[in-house]
Amino acid sequence: MRVVYAVFMRRPVICAPRLMTEWLRDVAAARGTAIEIEANYREGEWVGAGEPMLYLSGPMFHLVDLETLYLQKLGPACVAAYNAYTMCVDLPKVSFLAMDARHCAGTDMAEMMAYAAAVGSAAAKAKVGAVGFLGNATDATAHFFDQPKGYGTMPHAFIGYAGSTVRAAEMFHETFPGEPMTVLVDYFGREVSDALAVCRRFPELVESGRMGVRIDTTGGRYVEGLDPPASYAVLERHVPEAVRGYRTETELRYLVGTGVSAAAVWHLRESLDKAGYKGCRIVASSGFTPEKCRVMAVAKAPIDVIGTGSYLPERWAETYATADIVQYDGAPKVKVGREFLLRPKA
Repeated sequence: MRVVYAVFMRRPVICAPRLMTEWLRDVAAARGTAIEIEANYREGEWVGAGEPMLYLSGPMFHLVDLETLYLQKLGPACVAAYNAYTMCVDLPKVSFLAMDARHCAGTDMAEMMAYAAAVGSAAAKAKVGAVGFLGNATDATAHFFDQPKGYGTMPHAFIGYAGSTVRAAEMFHETFPGEPMTVLVDYFGREVSDALAVCRRFPELVESGRMGVRIDTTGGRYVEGLDPPASYAVLERHVPEAVRGYRTETELRYLVGTGVSAAAVWHLRESLDKAGYKGCRIVASSGFTPEKCRVMAVAKAPIDVIGTGSYLPERWAETYATADIVQYDGAPKVKVGREFLLRPKA
């Protein structure tokens, strides 16, 4: 019996089917059969809730046992691509680095999430001219971003090993003298002091635009020099409208709370500029979800690069893709309640 499956999701997503369709073609070839794939959307297009993303046609014998496996390869990628897309659209002038691998459950998921970030990024570039994701943190999936290798910054362990932030920067520069340098500055809780010290040590890198500082401050404390009143004050100086409207508790935390808040980024930028280090880039990480990125956009936070793994779906139940047979040997038929999946009549 020949059947046709309709594949859909229950929430809006960005179409990211490539890993699924490539796998299906490989399985079909290995089985010596043919599975026809009719895509209703191009990769990177917006797909509404309940809209059939694609139709799969072939022998029921060869399709029925593949359903769970191919759905696993579709749903999470589409939701992650949607999240990456919204982050890039909200912050179109910011570069993103995919740092999701350590949060993935194995290499298959890591491949899926890197692919998703690349698809969402490409969609944002096409939509609003966003800078988007420049790369990711592992060599294995760097090809999705047209990069030869993964990228990253200094780990906290390196700062601890070196004994000081400046010494870590010196060691890095001695080992990789021709490389741009991004220095992690939150290890000792002296984000501003250590950022300025590193810039003083390497003024030539700052002047040439090859120096960056990364803040990854935990949510358990404020960035050096800030507390609640000081956080409000720094935003009042730069973006007063950000704190004068209605804000949820979560939004306020992202604006003026502990960790890497919008106030923290503005405070660091203000300190660097005042000391004459306007050429030093700011890299921010730590919980940059789509919601946090929206708040950073409202606060016009002066971030150059965001390192994030938080475009991964938070609610895994939203990633469930579904497939229903809508045709048996040419006769349209689907379970009651799913009639919307039937192919439109020619």
